[in-house]
Amino acid sequence: MARGFKRRDGRYAAKLDAVERGLVVGLMEQVLELVAPETLSASVAEGGDEFDRIVAGLGGIGQGVSLSADDQVPDLSGDVPAPRDPALDRLLPTANRQDEQMAAEFRRLTEDGLRSRKAANLSTAIAALSAPAGGKDDKVSLDQEQALAVLISLTDVRLVLGERLGLKHDDDVELLEEQASSLPDDDPAVYALAVYDFLTWLQETLAHALRP
Repeated sequence: MARGFKRRDGRYAAKLDAVERGLVVGLMEQVLELVAPETLSASVAEGGDEFDRIVAGLGGIGQGVSLSADDQVPDLSGDVPAPRDPALDRLLPTANRQDEQMAAEFRRLTEDGLRSRKAANLSTAIAALSAPAGGKDDKVSLDQEQALAVLISLTDVRLVLGERLGLKHDDDVELLEEQASSLPDDDPAVYALAVYDFLTWLQETLAHALRP
C-alpha cells in the first residue's frame, strides 16, 4: 500500500511498490513522448534497465491507461491534416486567445524551449522514480531537485489525463465521480478516474512535504 511523501533528513521519501511506481513512470513516459523532441523520446525508450523489464511485465506503459492521442480519437483518412492534440494545449497553453496570429507567433518563439524544459523535468522524474532507494523495491527517496521535477511532472501527467477524461473545471471531477459510481468496476473510465485520484493524492503529499 502506498505511503505519501514525507521530508526526512533533507530528502523526500515515499513508499510505492513496483506496480505503483510502474504506473506513475509509465504515464510520465507517455507524456514525455508527447512533449519531447524525437531524439530525447527515443533515448528514453531505449533505456532497458531492470526496472523497465519489471514494468513491461505488468501490462504495459501506464498500467492500462493510455494517454496517446491515437487511442482517443478515430484515425483521419485522406489528406486532411490531423488536428493538434488538445492535451498539448493544456500543457502548452495559448498566450493570446483573441489573436490567433499573435498566439501562433508566440508559440513559434517559445514552444520548443517549454517542451525541452518539460521533457527535462519528466526525464529527471522518471529516472528518480525508477531507482528504488537503498535497494528496496517499495522505497522512493528524492533530493530537492528530483522532488521538484516529480512535482512538476505529476502536474503535467494530471493535465493530460484530465484532458483525456474531459475534465475542464474542478467541478468536473465530482461530476465524473458521480457518473462513474453507476459504472461496473471493470469499466476503463472507473480505472482511469482512480488513477487520476491516486496521482492527485501523491502530488499533494509531495507538495506538502516541500513546504518550508
